[in-house]
Amino acid sequence: MNPLSERITNMSTSATLAMAAKARELRAEGKDIIGLSLGEPDFNTPDFIKDAAIQAVNDNYNSYSPVDGYVDLKEAVITKFKRDNNLTYTLPQVVVSTGAKQSLYNIAQVMLNKGDEVILPCPYWVSYSDIVKVAEGVPVEVKTSIDTDFKMTAAQLEAAITPKTKMLWFSSPCNPSGSLYSKEELEALASVLVKHPNIYVVSDEIYEHINYTGKPHASMAGIDGMFNNTITVNGVSKAFAMTGWRVGFIGAPDWIARACNKMQGQVTSGTNCIAQRAVITALNADPSVVNYMIDEFKVRRDMVLDLLDGIEGFKTNTPEGAFYVFPDVSFFFGKTLRGKTINNATDFSLYLLEEALVATVTGDAFGNPNCIRISYAASQEQIKEAIKRIKEALS
Repeated sequence: MNPLSERITNMSTSATLAMAAKARELRAEGKDIIGLSLGEPDFNTPDFIKDAAIQAVNDNYNSYSPVDGYVDLKEAVITKFKRDNNLTYTLPQVVVSTGAKQSLYNIAQVMLNKGDEVILPCPYWVSYSDIVKVAEGVPVEVKTSIDTDFKMTAAQLEAAITPKTKMLWFSSPCNPSGSLYSKEELEALASVLVKHPNIYVVSDEIYEHINYTGKPHASMAGIDGMFNNTITVNGVSKAFAMTGWRVGFIGAPDWIARACNKMQGQVTSGTNCIAQRAVITALNADPSVVNYMIDEFKVRRDMVLDLLDGIEGFKTNTPEGAFYVFPDVSFFFGKTLRGKTINNATDFSLYLLEEALVATVTGDAFGNPNCIRISYAASQEQIKEAIKRIKEALS
């Protein structure tokens, strides 16, 4: 008999973190692994944010913080939502958490009962499915393909809804595909959702500033009829290169925010006090302060697509945001390379790790078994070398 709970035994390990760990093991063995698996900007946190953290240390911020975040941080979140998204939230509608991942966990725990269905357009961020399952919800995958830029249509949404549907979770820009939903596309989805007032939406907007379209980011909560049924999740990890600072936040109807606050009060309490002070400075800055990172990501995106174009069997589209490409590699399934048979994206991803010494992530982890995720949050030199190695390993 396994003394561990069914809850943890049945939970998948995060595929992105597992691949990163495997890459670290191989590096420790002396292998020169190029990591294109983690969704982590390779920039340093901007100095003006670090200075704010140092100031907070010197100002003796060291006590427990309020469970839902310092009031002046929540005010900065409210300012950010108004400025960047034209969304009007109040203090009781904002909860600050230890990363957007905790925000998502809180939401699942306070919104889902056993058997409640959650629609996940595929591909979805790796942790959505297991976060839903831990809350005893049922993930309902809606398949999309590279031919539609991995976006779910209104008709697909309508077809996925059952009497048990409680929520829809999606990210835009999307991790892993880099796809983003335009205002018109969100309006089409909303035209279905407004007919179902008992369905709530998690709109994960953590990549909102990493957008190459030149058009403003569109938020589901800003679409007519959707504000009271949408929970907007965001944070500073991606745009401000603050992954390890662990600060995320939500804007939500106050009854949902209060429930998340209650949940968090029993699990972790308030987010790190120093990190919160730094984030006030980050959010109050004009978002253009990080444009240099976004400009560089765009150069890398174009470079990756151009280099992959030279390898037979990689089918790509042009992602409009985030820092990933999500090529369809099903061309290789059933083939034998260097004595290894490739049956699926997981085999292919492991083959690239072992033979090309390049870490990517299987699309299986994101609900799309034909693809792999390649992160271009790495230097141009590393990207060039990685794709050169991939090409050699596949020739």
